[in-house]
Amino acid sequence: MGIMNAPMMLAASSGDDVDFMVHGLIPLKFFGHKVWITTTHVTTLIVMVFIIVLALIARHAVLHGDEKPSGLQNFVEMIVEMLDNLVKGSMGRHWRPFVNYIGTIMVFIFFANTSGLFGLRPPTADYGTTLALALITFVLIQYSAFKTSKLHVFTDLFKPIPILFPINLIGEFATPLSMSLRLFGNIMAGTIMMALWYGLLPWLAQLGIPAFLHMYFDLFSGAIQTFVFAMLTMTFITDKRGA
Repeated sequence: MGIMNAPMMLAASSGDDVDFMVHGLIPLKFFGHKVWITTTHVTTLIVMVFIIVLALIARHAVLHGDEKPSGLQNFVEMIVEMLDNLVKGSMGRHWRPFVNYIGTIMVFIFFANTSGLFGLRPPTADYGTTLALALITFVLIQYSAFKTSKLHVFTDLFKPIPILFPINLIGEFATPLSMSLRLFGNIMAGTIMMALWYGLLPWLAQLGIPAFLHMYFDLFSGAIQTFVFAMLTMTFITDKRGA
């Protein structure tokens, strides 16, 4: 995730002051090849540590809370209840085994998308990150299909007529491709727009207006793409398991 050759990472952008590339920070030798610890790895680590700290704070608030919740305890329980209702409403009777996974990817993707608000480069603006998330979801979708339909997972690829097998197979593998490209494209577009704004416009244009742009590209668009990724995950899993 985020590993690429140095020339690609350090490729020149369209302007000397415009920078939206993934940069290599620390070179490492791995089985005789040079790989890089990149800005994606660093930001991902920061996001993960931040989420872990929030989780520990939330756990402490719930375990040491009162019978009548208030304050942070009330907020945590409200978020959990909203998540349960979202997954239950989307997946019906299949919701319970998947609620933790859906909640985890939503939290990670949301904070990864919105990390640009804190001057970081969003990990989801790196296709390696979004592809990894989509592949994890794809494996879960196929596992759900196999658990429900057994060998019919393979025989269904030849329906309604065997000659459609290549198209059906391509359709299956198009799922992680479309999910990863959708998330990557939207977040990368926002990253490029903000880099162009800061790099190409005079300093007077950087006062005040970028705050509204960050609110849209990082917060609003980031939240929307989080919701879309989670909804697609739930829809595909439910479709494979049957109504």
